[in-house]
Amino acid sequence: MKKGLSIFGGATLLATTGLGLYLSERIMHITKKDEKYVYDREVHAKRVDPVSFDALPKEEVMIPSPFGYQIKALFIRPFPQVKKYMIFCHGVTENKVNSIKYMNLFLEKGFNAVIYDHRRHGETGGKTTSYGYYEKHDLKAVVDALLSIEGEDIVFGIHGESMGAATTLLYAGMLEDRANFYIVDCPFSDFRELLAYQISNEIKLPGKWFLPLANLFIRLRDGYSLKNVSPIQVIKNIQKPILFVHSEKDDYILPEMTKELFKQKKGAKMLFMASNGAHAQSFNENREEYDQTIDEFLTKYVNEACS
Repeated sequence: MKKGLSIFGGATLLATTGLGLYLSERIMHITKKDEKYVYDREVHAKRVDPVSFDALPKEEVMIPSPFGYQIKALFIRPFPQVKKYMIFCHGVTENKVNSIKYMNLFLEKGFNAVIYDHRRHGETGGKTTSYGYYEKHDLKAVVDALLSIEGEDIVFGIHGESMGAATTLLYAGMLEDRANFYIVDCPFSDFRELLAYQISNEIKLPGKWFLPLANLFIRLRDGYSLKNVSPIQVIKNIQKPILFVHSEKDDYILPEMTKELFKQKKGAKMLFMASNGAHAQSFNENREEYDQTIDEFLTKYVNEACS
């Protein structure tokens, strides 16, 4: 009997360990999109014009991450005498090429731009993806580099998509509310809630059952707790204006997450719920409305600071 219990206990431990490794591996090393695929996709959709992009005045800048690798950034300055900049944070599995469509929108509005690759994405180093926990410090490094190069007197905003949006909120809410404004497109409000929802969809079991196990293995393998990847916990700390964007049809990060973030944000804010498009498709499927909303937001909260 004791031998049977021992075998059962060992099998249970083995199965639990295997599941913990599987869950943490999926989180830490989520499959990235091929860089050529991202580039070809954006060119085919006419969101990137290779000739126009190549003609832009740009500088490759390698920025030291506080975690020991180099962050690959492009400083794009079609208006070298203008003290207006935008930093763009792409979503998980993507790279800086996916930021070009948003960059073009702001170039048309007279902003210079910085696009860069998150850790473990594109041409940036780093071995794991942490959905904003470590990425927020890399974003701070990019901000510090921009201000060091261009001067403390610039006006700048940060635009983030998906994980990049969550990273933007974590940066502003936990480290420093230094930008003049933020635009966050389809952020999650709490990573634990997002994981629970996605695990439930994938394996058809209550995702919250698996969160303690996933959290244990993330803490052991990557050094942080999932509870610390929670924009909703720090949104109250952000004083600068935020434009929140989400598609009503998003079933990957639910639109209710952005609505709750908007509700909890105090002070200057706007909300744009796009009618069309799945996850991270608000711009692609609602381009005119997206552009108009940004114009309204800039007019209301930003343009005076730029004058």
